[in-house]
Amino acid sequence: MSTPETLANRRDRFLNRLYARLSTRQSAAIGFVSQPEPRTIGTLARGRQLIAGNLMFAGYLIQAPDSNLWEEPAPDLSYDAERHGFAWLDDLAAVGDTKARDLAQTWLRSWIDNFDRGQGPGWTPDLTGRRIIRWINHAIFLLRGQDKTTSDAFYRSLARQSWFLSRRWHSAAPGLPRFEALTGLIYAGLSLEGKEALADPAVRALAHECETQIDAQGGLPTRNPEELLEVFTLLTWAAAALHEAGRGAPHAHSAAIERIAPTLRTLRHADGGLARFHGGGRGLEGRLDHALAASHVKPQHSLAPAMGYVRLSARRTSIIIDAAAPPIRSASFNAHASTLAFELTSGRRPLVVNCGSGASFGREWRRAGRATPSHSTLCLSGYSCARLAEPTRGTGHEALIDGPSCVPIEISEQADGISFQGGHDGYAQHFGLTHARTLDLTFDGRGLAGEDLLLAMDAAAKRQFDMAMDRANLAGIAFDIRLHLHPDVDATLDLSGTAVSMSLKSGEVWVFRHDGQSRLALDASVYLEKGRLKPRAARQIVLSGRAVDYSTRIRWSLSKAQETAVAVRDLVRDEVEFET
Repeated sequence: MSTPETLANRRDRFLNRLYARLSTRQSAAIGFVSQPEPRTIGTLARGRQLIAGNLMFAGYLIQAPDSNLWEEPAPDLSYDAERHGFAWLDDLAAVGDTKARDLAQTWLRSWIDNFDRGQGPGWTPDLTGRRIIRWINHAIFLLRGQDKTTSDAFYRSLARQSWFLSRRWHSAAPGLPRFEALTGLIYAGLSLEGKEALADPAVRALAHECETQIDAQGGLPTRNPEELLEVFTLLTWAAAALHEAGRGAPHAHSAAIERIAPTLRTLRHADGGLARFHGGGRGLEGRLDHALAASHVKPQHSLAPAMGYVRLSARRTSIIIDAAAPPIRSASFNAHASTLAFELTSGRRPLVVNCGSGASFGREWRRAGRATPSHSTLCLSGYSCARLAEPTRGTGHEALIDGPSCVPIEISEQADGISFQGGHDGYAQHFGLTHARTLDLTFDGRGLAGEDLLLAMDAAAKRQFDMAMDRANLAGIAFDIRLHLHPDVDATLDLSGTAVSMSLKSGEVWVFRHDGQSRLALDASVYLEKGRLKPRAARQIVLSGRAVDYSTRIRWSLSKAQETAVAVRDLVRDEVEFET
């Protein structure tokens, strides 16, 4: 079944190379219709590291203070993709001094010298779109003090890449890659003199993608919060560019922005970062708030699920729960077996987290990060509630299969707080058990009461459970409830091992307790964070036991210690670290 896909991939690569070479026949752009305004946000610390010669892309660090960016061989394809996408321009522009500008101009000239005639791995629709956006956004930064020969080469290369994009955008994968390609093409058509004809087809195509890829809840099929933020940012950039050109965005385009904004607010923790689910990270600092402000969509309060997630919030506390079945088919290539997992943030400090995506640390970390034990939920006998399929030939993609198909949920306001109830059947096939979870957050945000149940729901499920018990020699089905803690949390076992005390940098103290029916341990964990060279060491609370009956109930709680003040002045600064 993988052969047609492999042939399609080969065909796409061939056509990309062909049209990249044909782009050299295109006439150069004359200049910009109007002075571009930068919209992308970079990181000052990362920009300084690039200036110091620390080339870090896709989790790989190459220290080359005297070398050109393009002279160093790439450790893998993801490294090449990051440097050819030119997002690092945002970081150098964030520094903005003479050294940063000289380095950006040198690397730009070198790219044009080495790759402008269609060579190299950067000639794909998504990377070309990403690159065009950065070149246009930072054009003033890049062209300042340059001679006519250099400026002409810059405009000539932009014209070639724009023509390539107009012929190849449709081959970009649906979702973020295609949104990047089309937004880059709109930027080029609106900004470059003589290239206006490129804009109209791209505007119509982008509106069509908004209708087909953004669902009624304002979500993507991948259910990746960070990917949704990237798409939302691209749509707001494209809408702003159309507005500045005296043209309005199509209704489908504007409607998609209006649908996505409340969904992103649901997915945002109290500290402003995104919930880390299905391959997504917390998002680049400041990008979410900037994009929401640029959208001009007013906040709306709702307890309704968004993109399959539920948000419970009270005062300083936010809880975000994966409350839907995982993505399927091609949308599941980065999906995690995380149904009913949750994250909890108190003020500016994450407390309970998921391990995150290990994609930047290699294949084994990537696979480990997708498993249920890497999430703050219950798992049975070390099994995940969904499993990975065999890698697809030619691409290496691993779809998530055999996951939960039925995930009923209910959200309600109680007398003293907000209650979430949900369940999934991801373990029913092998163990006959349904996992049900209740999370009750008090209105003052100081307490979370949790309850996990394992239930054999009907006669068929009971027979399946009995067979599983026979395989276990009637010793019971082992379960673990895991709460992964953020690396900055200082956790210790208290009260002779019956509770866990957790101190945050803000000075808050939280305490975990349980009903005494399970074994409590504080074990090692990891925090997988994009942009670091290796996983960060962390801890996890683990409640372990065995299900021996058709119904097993485990109760636990998280609450602020009594001496923790209602209002905390969180004055501890977060220092940006390049490596830990």
